[in-house]
This record gives sequence, structure tokens and C-alpha cells, in this order.
Amino acid sequence: MSTKELLDAAMKLKPEERLTLVEGLIQSLDEPDQRLDEIWAEESERRLKAYREGKLEGIPLEEIFKRE
Repeated sequence: MSTKELLDAAMKLKPEERLTLVEGLIQSLDEPDQRLDEIWAEESERRLKAYREGKLEGIPLEEIFKRE
């Protein structure tokens, strides 16, 4: 079934059925990427370790807000 055929069929649904369909489609696009989460977790651990070892300097929050 083509995308146009799916859309045409969806438009024949009752409004609440279309809402359920739209919510399901949006939810399917909003699933977290497990590998991306792992990459960010590894990066945050690396940065924390570097900070604790004195290899990375922290920046006060006030200074960050002044930059904008």
C-alpha cells in the first residue's frame, strides 16, 4: 500500500481513531536510540574522570550565562 493510499484510508477514520493513529506514529519516531545513549554515557564518564583528575577545568554557571 502506498503512502497516499494509507493517508486516504486514514482520512476516512473517525477523528478519535485518527488521533490514535497520529499518536502511535509520533511515538514510534520518538523512541530513544540505545547506541546514542551509550555514546553519551561514555562521554560523560570520560569528562567526569578528566575533571576529577584535574585534566579538565570546570566553568562556573554564572560565567556560562554571561557568554550569551
